[in-house]
Amino acid sequence: MAKGLQGFLWAMLLLFCALQELGSWARHTAVEGPGLGEPGDPALLAGGRVKRGWVWNQFFVVEEYTGTEPLYVGKIHSDSDEGDGSIKYTISGEGAGTIFLIDEITGDIHATERLDREQKTFYTLRAQARDRQTDQLLEPESEFIIKVQDINDSEPRFLEGPYIGSVAELSPIGTSVMQVMASDADDPTYGSSARVVYSVLEGEQHFTVDSKTGVIRTAVADLDRETQDRYEVVIRATDMAGQLGGLSGSTTVTIVVTDVNDNPPRFPQKMYQFSIVETAPVGTAIGRVKAEDSDVGENTDMTYQVKDEEGVEMFKVTTDSNTQEAVITVQKPLDYESKKVHTVVVEALNKFVDPRFVDLGTFRDQTIVRVSVLDVDEPPEFRPPSNLMEVQEDAHVGSIVGVVTALDPDTANHPVRYAIDRSTDAERIFDIDAKTGAIVTGKVLDRETAGWHNITVLAMEADNHSQVSRASLCIRILDVNDNPPELATPYEAAVCEDAKPGQLIQTISVVDRDEPQSGHRFYFTLAPEATNNHHFSLLDIQDNTAAVHTQRVGFNRQEQDVYLLPILVVDSGPPALSSTGTLTIRVCGCDSSGAIQSCNSTAYVVSATLSPGALIALLVCVLILVVLVLLILTLKRHHKSHLTSEDDEDMRDNVIKYNDEGGGEQDTEAYDMSALRSLYDFSEIKAGDGGGGPGEGGPGRNPASELHALPQWVQSPDLDFSVFRDYICRKVEQADEDLSVPPYDSFQTYAFEGSDSPVPSLSSINTWSSSSEQDFSYLGGWGPRFRQLAALYAGRRGEEDSEES
Repeated sequence: MAKGLQGFLWAMLLLFCALQELGSWARHTAVEGPGLGEPGDPALLAGGRVKRGWVWNQFFVVEEYTGTEPLYVGKIHSDSDEGDGSIKYTISGEGAGTIFLIDEITGDIHATERLDREQKTFYTLRAQARDRQTDQLLEPESEFIIKVQDINDSEPRFLEGPYIGSVAELSPIGTSVMQVMASDADDPTYGSSARVVYSVLEGEQHFTVDSKTGVIRTAVADLDRETQDRYEVVIRATDMAGQLGGLSGSTTVTIVVTDVNDNPPRFPQKMYQFSIVETAPVGTAIGRVKAEDSDVGENTDMTYQVKDEEGVEMFKVTTDSNTQEAVITVQKPLDYESKKVHTVVVEALNKFVDPRFVDLGTFRDQTIVRVSVLDVDEPPEFRPPSNLMEVQEDAHVGSIVGVVTALDPDTANHPVRYAIDRSTDAERIFDIDAKTGAIVTGKVLDRETAGWHNITVLAMEADNHSQVSRASLCIRILDVNDNPPELATPYEAAVCEDAKPGQLIQTISVVDRDEPQSGHRFYFTLAPEATNNHHFSLLDIQDNTAAVHTQRVGFNRQEQDVYLLPILVVDSGPPALSSTGTLTIRVCGCDSSGAIQSCNSTAYVVSATLSPGALIALLVCVLILVVLVLLILTLKRHHKSHLTSEDDEDMRDNVIKYNDEGGGEQDTEAYDMSALRSLYDFSEIKAGDGGGGPGEGGPGRNPASELHALPQWVQSPDLDFSVFRDYICRKVEQADEDLSVPPYDSFQTYAFEGSDSPVPSLSSINTWSSSSEQDFSYLGGWGPRFRQLAALYAGRRGEEDSEES
């Protein structure tokens, strides 16, 4: 049936195209075609008559043609064609010669290939009419277009998939979920091939789709995420506006139902039971309970609270933000003997409540938590927990300081024993009665030594010493008047020789180690042994201080330079205690303004000398200077010895350089020849030179013989240069191995000025022969300034000849 329908459509389309072409041909045979020449063209003839040109209509070709014969497209024709075949028609451009062929005689154009409008919608070509004999253009070349006519061969496609949408649960009917769109590659301007409509294939029970816009909406109002949280909806798009024969495509849309807070929290149980020992410290977790919530995300966040008054006082409930559990902890110490079971009402409620669903019910729930307190063997408890006791410092050993009491809180009420933690009373100043808890003094007390004592008392069960409780006890030692007052410092005063009666010399104060509750009150008077004193007087100022004044006119330090004044000080008791202190008064010389200059003969000596501190500082400075001088001398000596050793090791530093000119043959004292000889060891040469005796080397030797012993640059068989050779070779090897060290060799260029010298060179560099082969007779022709030199070498030559003979 589908094949028959397709054939019918092809036949109708071909018939339509043929009728259209026939109508176009009829119109153009009656009127001028669109290819007429423009004004001013050569085709315009005299008299205003226009020459006829191209004759054709717009060309169309149907896509997806499946016939076996070439498809007729249309005909190009010139009105100058008389049908005798003298005109040849040709085309060029897109597809010419390949897709489109033209009959050169008739101008008929056929399509030889199957075309697809979705790939190319039209082709642009150019037509030419030429004389078959001369191949000249009879008509101007003209451009024409062949359009590919669309058929419904492309189904709608959803190009933006996969589609995922979401909608909140319990949304009202018609709530928009999302929009889907399908595209059709067919020509939207021709027919209904590209007109798409939408419909739901699967999921129409819960969702609908707008046939024109593709908007998906809810079809029901009772979508429940807890029942089903995801729907797969199949949407179909059909072209041809949904008519019979239209093509269609489909896609699957995933719609996720999102959660709303429409479910209250619910405890799975109405009662929970926990147990905890009575000794659990405050903050200990008893247990956890959790209310279930069918919602997800933040809609499951909840808080817990204790609702009953008893539970609020004894227990605390917090929320674990990670698990949404209620954590029950101890808020006050538990006591099995007081209450064995506690009942706590815990309530759970959602943090975020949606007001749209309040009518669904209350979003909270309650449960009962029973907490059983377990009995344990507890240590004794001190009652009352007083931690302060007082005792007089003059209490006798064994006096009772106070009594501590501890009871066993358990039902058995075991007897209690007491002890003192000796780590807090290492000196055993206090003892305790193990049965009664009475604390007594163990040693004599002294408030001035220790005014407070902090000890730890232990209470334990008589049968189980592991159950121990501790109590800190502070014992205050109360003061008694057992220390006499004393002068605050060993007072020393000075009085001028010209002092007047009644002049204030010194103000005296005292100290007392006791601390009476009513405060100190001291009384001052001169000691009985100072009753005959007529020089000074003592005045009690009534504020625990006293003032000493002069009683006579002037003092003479030559007669007496020091006065000792005994002063009696008495406290207020009880009992009243006293002590005697001595005030030392020196007689001093003063200037006119009363400033003390010197006090006695010792002062003159002391003023003329340095203090011990200054003497010590001076001695230290002198010692440091001596050490620095010795250190500098040592460093200089060490540096000098180091330089001397380096001079001995480095042979290059022993080269003696001189550049002055000698005084001639008369100058025999200009140079010290021994300095030159010191470079070499000529002991062997002197010992075996010519077989001479000891007299030849003595001090009476003449200058000629001294100069005769000078070394020649030509190596003698008797000379040993192995030391120098080994040294040079060793340095060369070191330089060859270390590329960063420059060689010791040097190359020097000597430039000579003027003409050649008539005198040959004296250098030994060019002397390769032995000393026996040289002739120094030419030295005699150099003039009087070299006469002495010629005589020396002539003598050396004669001795060598005699040795050879």
